[in-house]
Amino acid sequence: MGVLIDAGAQSPFSGGLVLVLYVVVIGVMFYFMTQPQKKEKKRIEAMLSELAIGDSVMTTSGFYGMVIDINEEQGTVIVEFGSDRHCHIPMNKSAIAQVEKPDAE
Repeated sequence: MGVLIDAGAQSPFSGGLVLVLYVVVIGVMFYFMTQPQKKEKKRIEAMLSELAIGDSVMTTSGFYGMVIDINEEQGTVIVEFGSDRHCHIPMNKSAIAQVEKPDAE
């Protein structure tokens, strides 16, 4: 006497439920993977919005300089580089990686 197995019986985790579970898990994973990027983007936007003339900056290429002019319409700044401070280079605001206020110590 053998055990009869019904081939048509479905488990509670069949087809559609498993698909919905996978979609939910993948959605949650993407949500938590993008949160650090959004926080960093907000931090950078806040830093660049507070940029002022006279601030010391470090560019994304690693050069240190001082902001001498800001053009908000074009999104550019003019940064003064070098020990003699005669090298003025215009660049996009997005090229600034770090800002240090002159009164911050």
